[in-house]
Amino acid sequence: MKMNYFVVGTNNLEAATKFYDLLFEKTEVNRVPSTERMTYWLGEGFAFAVAIPFDEKSATSGNGTMVGFGVESIEEVKRFHKKAIELGGTCEGEPNQKGPRFSGYVRDLDNNKICFHD
Repeated sequence: MKMNYFVVGTNNLEAATKFYDLLFEKTEVNRVPSTERMTYWLGEGFAFAVAIPFDEKSATSGNGTMVGFGVESIEEVKRFHKKAIELGGTCEGEPNQKGPRFSGYVRDLDNNKICFHD
């Protein structure tokens, strides 16, 4: 078994879509046709999406919930971390060695926690 997709909630689909479009530019992660409440991106063996919640209540970040993106190198961890902050995200942990992985943590525009690791 392997995980194949992850969805995070948003209260502003347009802003979230722009954030992730710019974050994923120059990668193999590509946006695919979206719906009026979800935007999807496909990578090698996985899908990622931002969505306005089905129940029409406000999207909130899950305490203890995090999505991790494996990248090619330590330099890429640093680049993605820096870019996410430049796009309006907030730092949740500077890039450095954490256990067996070099990782950096940010929160997106809706306060969803993201990890980039080598």
